[in-house]
Amino acid sequence: MAHMLSNEEERDTLEWIDKIPFSRPKKHINRDFSDGVMVAEIVKYYFPKIIDIHNYITSCKKQQKLSNWSLLNKVFSKLDFYITEEMVEKIVSSTPGTILPVLFFLKKKLDKKLLQTTNSRPVCICT
Repeated sequence: MAHMLSNEEERDTLEWIDKIPFSRPKKHINRDFSDGVMVAEIVKYYFPKIIDIHNYITSCKKQQKLSNWSLLNKVFSKLDFYITEEMVEKIVSSTPGTILPVLFFLKKKLDKKLLQTTNSRPVCICT
């Protein structure tokens, strides 16, 4: 997932993130998302039934962050999405330029799943 976002993709991703209600304020995107909790909140916002938010613990400790991301990867499998261990290491270390591409691709997967869910619902045409 070593994808450099265009300025437009980056802007669109940040605007999308700004629309989601989080449990804590966003101050520094690389640090804020490093423990995975806010990413879990994104998934919960769109698909509350596929994630248990209480399993994700806000932390500054690397081991807890890795644990949160391991749980997230299990949830991501339901979205046909996966983050490599190497990428997770960069995210938990708050490496600049790492989280935005992840969020960009997560948005694409969530949009795809939303479309599938919408299309699979029965339609009632009543007279």
